[in-house]
Amino acid sequence: MKIRKGDQVKVISGKSRGKTSKILAVIPDKHKVIVEKVNIVKKHRKQTGNQKDPGGILEVEAPIDISNVMVICPSCNEPTRVGYKFVEKKKLRVCKNCKHVLD
Repeated sequence: MKIRKGDQVKVISGKSRGKTSKILAVIPDKHKVIVEKVNIVKKHRKQTGNQKDPGGILEVEAPIDISNVMVICPSCNEPTRVGYKFVEKKKLRVCKNCKHVLD
């Protein structure tokens, strides 16, 4: 995958367009990612018998499609597409704009 957990990304479409944040989780089989403080939904949760788990209305991040985000290159600070380069039998991700290694 071209996007990994911990990458800085910019949302390029949807209701959260323009926000930049960090990837919390990647769901590769569904082509979705969970981005910190993006696509917030309200989830109604029933209280259980445990006092540590109160119920109520929680705000959680919902997954968004991986095609709606772009990786931000740490060297040029711009959203960019990701390419690959092989160095010593290792496959490294590189920025398409400045050719900087992302890994």
